[in-house]
Amino acid sequence: MSGQSLLVPGELSPTRSVPGNIRRPEYVGKPAPTPYSGPEVQDSDTIERMRIAGRIAAQAMEEAAKHIAPGVTTDELDRVAHEFMCDHGAYPSTLGYRGFPKSLCASINEVICHGIPDSTVLRDGDIVNLDVTAYINGVHGDNNATYLCGDVDEESRLLVERTRESLNRAIKAVRPGRQVNVIGRVIESYAKRFGYGVVRDFTGHGINSSFHSGLIIPHYDAAHATTVIQPGMTFTIEPMLTLGTYEYDMWDDGWTVVTKDRKRTAQFEHTLVVTDTGAEILTLP
Repeated sequence: MSGQSLLVPGELSPTRSVPGNIRRPEYVGKPAPTPYSGPEVQDSDTIERMRIAGRIAAQAMEEAAKHIAPGVTTDELDRVAHEFMCDHGAYPSTLGYRGFPKSLCASINEVICHGIPDSTVLRDGDIVNLDVTAYINGVHGDNNATYLCGDVDEESRLLVERTRESLNRAIKAVRPGRQVNVIGRVIESYAKRFGYGVVRDFTGHGINSSFHSGLIIPHYDAAHATTVIQPGMTFTIEPMLTLGTYEYDMWDDGWTVVTKDRKRTAQFEHTLVVTDTGAEILTLP
């Protein structure tokens, strides 16, 4: 594996502003969102609005990813995604969510998720997970992907490739009438072929007018996850696979989650709507 030194927190830039005409999610300026009490199955109007939010989130992530290169800061990636979403009338969902200070999550190497963009400079050989969510017309669209920065070692490259494949396999397993635990069963059985860890404590989630509705989508074989999949349900699948343990530590910032053994980790995510025969991806650029 790459011999990169471990990450340390960088310096945060000032909070980026959002034009006043862009609608904010209800949780902005509050310590926590109002608990969601609506249905997990969405009507056609909500799903259509989520297609728009999902497309903007996917395009913003794609635009930020174009700037991934050695010497670029994660704060610069945040700036690109922030400006893209604002230019398209969307609010960056992470900005102000439970106090998160930035418009995307940038998680490098051993960071499982929720890395805060800052003055950290990308290095040749890093792998970089970007997590971007857009809020527009009252709904959210959430996606992430792991990218290669420069010349990445083979072990890390395969981890990224296989994590993407685990998401693809999980999406194909979605069918009305099945329990949500089929998703984690497919991911874990695939990851085990390669000896990868599957993160348990951070999961997929229901999403709609709420960023996190309360529906939980585990990525491991969780017998307790017996919710039955229904047409019109909207949720994310976002497997996090590791080269070692799935156990983790959290930085003092209360957000940045790193593997306990500090081995590398990768993640991919899409927002989906369940159809009569499977699932439609809402986060396509």
